[in-house]
Amino acid sequence: MRANPLIVISLFIIVILFIDFYAYIGLRRITDRLKKKLSKTILIIHWIIPAVTISGLIFIFGFRGSIPAAEQIIYVHFFSGFFFLFYIPKIVFLLFKLIEDLIRVSAKVTSKAVTKNEQLNEKLNKISRAKFLSRIGIITAGIPFVSILYGIGIGRFNFTVRKVPLIFKNLPSAFNGIKILQISDFHLGGFINNKHQVEEAVDLINDQQADIILFTGDFVNNVSSEMDEFVTILSRIKAPMGKYSILGNHDYGDYVQWNSEQEKEDNLNRLISLQNKTGFKLLRNENELLKIDNEEISLIGVENWGLPPFPQYGNLNEALSGVTQNQFKILMSHDPTHWDQQVLGKTNIDLTLSGHTHGAQFGIEIPGWRWSPVNLRYKHWGGLYQEAEQYLYVNTGIGFIGFPGRIGMPPEITVFTINRGIA
Repeated sequence: MRANPLIVISLFIIVILFIDFYAYIGLRRITDRLKKKLSKTILIIHWIIPAVTISGLIFIFGFRGSIPAAEQIIYVHFFSGFFFLFYIPKIVFLLFKLIEDLIRVSAKVTSKAVTKNEQLNEKLNKISRAKFLSRIGIITAGIPFVSILYGIGIGRFNFTVRKVPLIFKNLPSAFNGIKILQISDFHLGGFINNKHQVEEAVDLINDQQADIILFTGDFVNNVSSEMDEFVTILSRIKAPMGKYSILGNHDYGDYVQWNSEQEKEDNLNRLISLQNKTGFKLLRNENELLKIDNEEISLIGVENWGLPPFPQYGNLNEALSGVTQNQFKILMSHDPTHWDQQVLGKTNIDLTLSGHTHGAQFGIEIPGWRWSPVNLRYKHWGGLYQEAEQYLYVNTGIGFIGFPGRIGMPPEITVFTINRGIA
C-alpha cells in the first residue's frame, strides 16, 4: 500500500520548516555582533533555501505527469542534490545547537542552587561555552557541505579502474591470462545532461583492452527511454570475445505506476531491444559457452534475485541447464545476496560478479580498510570476497541514483586478470 503523497509532502515540509526555524535561532545569535546589513543578508539567504526546497518538492509532485518519464530523474536529482547539500550541514549544525541549548538550560537549573556571585560566574562560563560550541558547529557543518559539493561536481564523474588479479587451479589453460572487465549500475537517466561523461567512461573501458566485457544490471533507473540517447555511445564498447549483460532490479520498471501490465511489459521488451542494439547479449536465466581453441568456460547470467523487497525473478537452476559439473563457471547476478542464499556452498560456481549496492555512493577507504554505511544492509557490499574456493566480486557501480553524487566511493570499472595456478 502506497502512502498518500499529500501526507508525505506535508510531513516533509513540516520537518524542513522545523529544521530551518531551529537553525535560524542559532544563526541569529551567532550573527548578532556582525554588521547589521551582513547579518540580515545571511538570514535572508537562510530562508531562501527552504523556499527553494519546498517549491522544488511541490513542482516535482505537482507537474510530474507532464514531464517525460526519462527526464523526471533530472528534476529529482536536482532536488535531492540541493537538499543534501544544504540540509545535511544544517543538521550537523543543529546537533551543536542542541548541546548549546542544553547548556543554557543547565545554567538556569544549577543557578538556583548556588550563591548570586557563583551563579553569575557559572552562568557566564556556560553561556560562553555555548557560543563557542555554536561557532564550532558552523565550522564543522562546512565539512559535509564541501564533501557533498565535491561529490556532486566531481566525485560522481571520477571514473576509477580497479585491477583485480585472480588465480584458479581449475581454469582451462587456454584461458590463462584472460582479461575480463566488469561494469554495473549505469543508471543512464542520471547522465542525460552529461552524455560526454558516458563517452569518457566508454573511452576508459576501451583503453583496458579487455577480452570480455560483462555488465551486471541496471542500465536504467525506471524506463527504457532513458537509454535512447546512449545506444550509439555504448555501441562503441569493444571486446573481442563479446559483451554480455543481465537485468537489475531497476530494469524491470517495477518502480513506475504503469497504466497496464502490457505497458510495463512493452517497456521491458523495448529495453531488451535497445541492449541488443548496443551489442550486449542479454542472458536471462541462461548460459553461454566461451571458447578458446578446444577449451571452454561457462558464463551464466540470471535475472534479478534479491531478498525482499527486491524481486526474485532469477532462476539459477534454469540458468545452469546444460552446464557440466567440471566446467569453470562465471556467474553474473545483480544482487550480492544471491551469492549467500543460493550460490555459496550450494554450487561449484567459481566466480560470481554482482553490483546493486553502489557502496551507498559514500564511503571511506584507506590502505587495508574500506567502510560504507551500506554494510549495515549488505554483508558483501563492495570488492572481493572469498569463501573456500568460491569468489564474489561486488562492483560499486558506475552511475548514481537518489543522491546525484559520490563521496569516497568513485564510479568503478573493474578489470580482472585471471590465471591458472594455485592461490
